[in-house]
Amino acid sequence: MAQIQLTPAERAVHRAEAHHLDPVVMIGHGGLTAAVRKEADAALNAHGLIKIRVLEGDHGERAALLQQLTSELNAAPVQHIGKLLVLWRPIPEKERVLDEDRMPGPKTVKVLKYSSRGGQRPEVRRVRVLGNERMTTGGILKKARRTQKSIKKTRQ
Repeated sequence: MAQIQLTPAERAVHRAEAHHLDPVVMIGHGGLTAAVRKEADAALNAHGLIKIRVLEGDHGERAALLQQLTSELNAAPVQHIGKLLVLWRPIPEKERVLDEDRMPGPKTVKVLKYSSRGGQRPEVRRVRVLGNERMTTGGILKKARRTQKSIKKTRQ
């Protein structure tokens, strides 16, 4: 995989964005294992910009780790300061999964209102709810009362 090249201005922008981030991947005495690569790849897919903390090794070893990570993960090196490595890769487009069972538009919801006295049957109301309406019980009951009043007016 080819390594992504950043301009100095892009690198400065990413360094500023990474300033407040905490390291999401840590490389210990085991070095760059398959699990570390997998975790760094998952973090790059999720966030795009990540910090990696290298717990062991000198400056030269950490620089070699940075080059190895960027080439294997197709990422751009943003910064190497002390034991922290900053990598950037554009977040891939997510595939939209179409759920065949979901239908757009209003749906009919059954609302049960229980009596304050025990032992009585609950009152059942059916209400048509649009997709963007909140489903709080108070809001649905108010809407049910409004629709019930409008039905009574049309019958008269």
